[in-house]
Amino acid sequence: MGTGMNLSLSQIAAAVGGRLIGPDAPVTGPVVTDSRLATEGALFVAVHGERTDGHAHLGSAGALGAVGAIVSDLEAARSGLIQGERGETEDPSMGLVLVEDTVTALGALARTHLAGLRRTAADRGERLTVVAMTGSVGKTTTKDLTRQLLAASGPTVAPRASFNNEIGLPLTVLEADESTRYLVLEMGASGPGHITYLTDIAPLDVAGVLMIGHAHMGGFGSIEGVAAAKAEIIAGLLPEGVAILNADDARAAAMAGLAPAQVLTFSAQGGPADLRAERIVLDEAARSAFDLHLPGLDGPRRVQLAVAGAHNVANALAAAGLALAAGLEPELIAERLGSVSIESPHRMDVSELSGDLLLIDDSYNANIDSMTAALAALPALAGGRRRVVVVSEMLELGESSAADHARTGELAAEAGAAMLIGIGSTQEALDAAGARGVEVVGFDDAAAAISQIDALLSDGDAVLVKGSNGSGAWRLADHLKEVRSR
Repeated sequence: MGTGMNLSLSQIAAAVGGRLIGPDAPVTGPVVTDSRLATEGALFVAVHGERTDGHAHLGSAGALGAVGAIVSDLEAARSGLIQGERGETEDPSMGLVLVEDTVTALGALARTHLAGLRRTAADRGERLTVVAMTGSVGKTTTKDLTRQLLAASGPTVAPRASFNNEIGLPLTVLEADESTRYLVLEMGASGPGHITYLTDIAPLDVAGVLMIGHAHMGGFGSIEGVAAAKAEIIAGLLPEGVAILNADDARAAAMAGLAPAQVLTFSAQGGPADLRAERIVLDEAARSAFDLHLPGLDGPRRVQLAVAGAHNVANALAAAGLALAAGLEPELIAERLGSVSIESPHRMDVSELSGDLLLIDDSYNANIDSMTAALAALPALAGGRRRVVVVSEMLELGESSAADHARTGELAAEAGAAMLIGIGSTQEALDAAGARGVEVVGFDDAAAAISQIDALLSDGDAVLVKGSNGSGAWRLADHLKEVRSR
């Protein structure tokens, strides 16, 4: 995707409080933090990451056409440009914007870009509507569903995969251009202040809170700490901004008092709310049909979702609420809701593989809330098949880790698992499932599990793969897709 930035390196330096060293040039391509994604006219932002320092990759970004870079270490940047050649050059071959912190500069650039787009839209008598959601479970699915609802009404930009942090969010903002009508953002938090930082870059017209669960408990200390951090998204609304809140979650519903203007509530449990799902029925593929109650409709509409899992009713209602607050017609939302699907990989992705193997790949992330939802969907999806559950260690849980892993083993047994396969530190889960008569197998890491998985599975099995991204469970799901592709 291109960028609608149309700024020169000297203008970018002014926007981010940096100093331009070397030649000025217009940035006509995308803004990237991965040098491999650079194209003609791109701006490369050198981020000092966990695995690699972006400064070392300036040369390769330049070779692909990048015209400039935002850097914080001039010496490292120059040596990255030289790429091992001997001798120093006084003037680098591409313009370098020198700043103290490249991630902060990326945020400042995105803030300036978005403010400019909003101004030019207003000058044309139009508007760019910025919509975001947060929650411990369901953010990326809701983002996918919301993006599709909005995209049918106008040019829409949304994050790839789960771009929801201080790097991914500004990169998404910078993909918007003057044609963009809707900007959909996902906001994650692994500590207090994180979402405030993101809404400062992108003040919101619409903000949704899905569910306050136990994700990343380690960074917050308590569930109340999680709730306080998620509430920052409501504080990030513009004065006329609309809050979309989950009426089935007491902590989310309690945020109504923080909203600056209108509040819309949703309930997948048929409770009193502005948007409701009633008479929910699951088909043999665990897809839900329900009566949709939506403000502005003359009566309920029967909707059949295309996505699996009863937990996705709440995500669909949240997406409908976000789209309604963004200005879409209620009739259009009711009509489109049944055709939207999950676009991001490894999220309740159900596929039939060779040997009649049914793979349910939900391996992008895991906490006890999403684990409960996935295992609740397993019986309907598996039907009469033998059920095999693969779980990896759930990361960043803090003090609840042992109890949550033990609960996972109990849930696997309740879901009728014949076998539970654990990757990493999953002993509590294996013990709890084993005590309930489930066959259990543990592996130290994903590579060990991949080497043995084919021998453990039989044709006709239903396999649920669920794990945190960092544990590599998704590699096992990809392995099965590869060796059993039809």
